[in-house]
Amino acid sequence: MKPVACEFEAEVLASVLQYRWPDRVDSELRDHAVNCTICSEVAAIAAGFQEVRETARQSLPDAGHVWRSAQIRARHEAAAAAGRPIHAAQWMAFACAVGLLGACLSLSLPWLRSVRGWIATSLATYDFKALFPAAGAAFSQYGVLALVMAALLVLIPGVVYLAILKE
Repeated sequence: MKPVACEFEAEVLASVLQYRWPDRVDSELRDHAVNCTICSEVAAIAAGFQEVRETARQSLPDAGHVWRSAQIRARHEAAAAAGRPIHAAQWMAFACAVGLLGACLSLSLPWLRSVRGWIATSLATYDFKALFPAAGAAFSQYGVLALVMAALLVLIPGVVYLAILKE
């Protein structure tokens, strides 16, 4: 009849689980495990489980790294959630500014036409064709628009530059 239990089985299992098997155990226990089928099977199976557990432990990332990654991700998500209302307010302000610009342009269009007519008649008396033969006719028609665009191209970057300098 084959034995089903051994009195040293728990001791062999404990030494394997504590990483003492086979080098740091008593020679008597090692000799017993070589001769006892139950203890040798327990040692072999427990050692296999230990190898699998050690391999799995080495393949997992460090707990500190996982914690840091979770903290960084939580901060990014919190910053994104906090920024959503700000972005919505910025888009609403932009839409209001565009609407206000459209309203101002539509209200000032008759005035701009009268100013353009005044400037066009004053510029028509000056002979631009002598200075710019190809652009004389176009400048007399779109002179105001060209002057306003030139002023904006100079004025807007200057204002932005001065605003950045203050910061």
